[in-house]
Amino acid sequence: MPEQTLKAKTAKGLFWGGISSGVQQLVGAAFGIAIARILSADDYGLIGMLAIFTAIASTILDSGFTFALTNKKEIKHEDYNAVFWFSLIVGVALYILLFFCAPLIAGFYEKPVLTNLSRLLFLSFLIGGMGTAHYAIMFKKLMVKERAKIDIASVSVSGLIGLTLALSGFAYWGLAMQTVSFTLIGVILRWYYSPWKPTFIIDFKPLKGMLGFSSKLFLTNIFIQINNNVFSVLLGKFYDEKQVGYYSQGNKWMGLGQSVIGGMINSVAQPVFVEANKDKERLLMIFRKMLRFGAFISFPAMLGLTFIGKEFILITIGKEWLKSVPYFQLLCVWGAFTYIGTLYIFLLMSFGKSNIYLYGSLAICGLQLLCAAILFPFGIFPMLSAYVVCCFVGILIWHYFVNKLIGLRLWQVLRDVLPYLLITGGCFFVAWLVTLNVQNLYLLCGLKIVVTAALYILIMKYSRSTIFKESMAFLTKRKNN
Repeated sequence: MPEQTLKAKTAKGLFWGGISSGVQQLVGAAFGIAIARILSADDYGLIGMLAIFTAIASTILDSGFTFALTNKKEIKHEDYNAVFWFSLIVGVALYILLFFCAPLIAGFYEKPVLTNLSRLLFLSFLIGGMGTAHYAIMFKKLMVKERAKIDIASVSVSGLIGLTLALSGFAYWGLAMQTVSFTLIGVILRWYYSPWKPTFIIDFKPLKGMLGFSSKLFLTNIFIQINNNVFSVLLGKFYDEKQVGYYSQGNKWMGLGQSVIGGMINSVAQPVFVEANKDKERLLMIFRKMLRFGAFISFPAMLGLTFIGKEFILITIGKEWLKSVPYFQLLCVWGAFTYIGTLYIFLLMSFGKSNIYLYGSLAICGLQLLCAAILFPFGIFPMLSAYVVCCFVGILIWHYFVNKLIGLRLWQVLRDVLPYLLITGGCFFVAWLVTLNVQNLYLLCGLKIVVTAALYILIMKYSRSTIFKESMAFLTKRKNN
């Protein structure tokens, strides 16, 4: 594929991925603020206790086939059809299993209400299994614009449902229905936009060629989901639901911000790497450019949320959630660098290195779980701090393997990202000095944002940043068209 065509597809994918994630998170934030002001930390805590089951079930549904299909150069109808029927059958089996396990889950947490609540929430697995193959084909074909429409519609309608139920007094039931309706709307729209439809021929033979890659990816993602949700389990078992609620709320708001950056990169990275991986010099150039673009967006956005964390929580969801601020700020620091690890993993996947992904993830997850087991008696924040440190160690592990593949040096990574980090930090320092004596909460938050953003844009412009110039040129072109 010619370079210009790949560059144009990447730019378009990043643009629509950004639009999708940005609008989706803004809409989600608006509903999240409204619902959080109605419900209590206990309500969010009950849903948070079930997060690990939701995450693991979603991983089982996909089973690594999305990445496996993306890596295949030639795909037939039978490949997608096999994935569709596999995901559907697994979804049904999962729901039946978890339906009967619901009393055990409620017994573990000593919360009887979780029996029926989990049975409602787990309907999303049953529904989600019908959309896995459709998502895979849209992902492979870089149908980012259509996926943007689906995501925005899903979060808008499900948010409205959640808010309506919260206002009607349904509390945590409204949160569960919001999740289920989000999945349902997404699946319906994937069927509408996808150029592929399943047939009633159940043949799992095409899966055999993908199992070597996807099975390792499946195991890896299971461990990652367990690891990512271990705090909700530990907090739910050894603390009360309020603590789970505070952590869940901080993690949720970090996730909203990080999803904007992740949505842009995730929408294009692996398909682009797959197309370019036969020319390692060209791939290295593309990878480093994505590193710079991610730093250009991620550092001011995510570290900016850390900078205004207290004001943000107070203004949006109120002082009753003030205890979630330390978790929110710490997670946002890690969220600023998450995209680097994501790019490394996508590059490894584009070469079919699911074995490296498995063993590397096992090492990182094992270290994180060990730290959590040792530190949970000392409180949530020390445990979470160790988790974040392990995440940064994980980036170094992924870098080692990427270096072996394409010759990416650590000094090249630092050269690509450090200027954006230092400029962002400098802008925060100036904004802090300017707002040092400001007492009004709204004025303080507004000035921090305006001063930081204005300085950052001016520095990017007058330092002749290539990423800034190309981004502005692309946006101008889109506006004129």
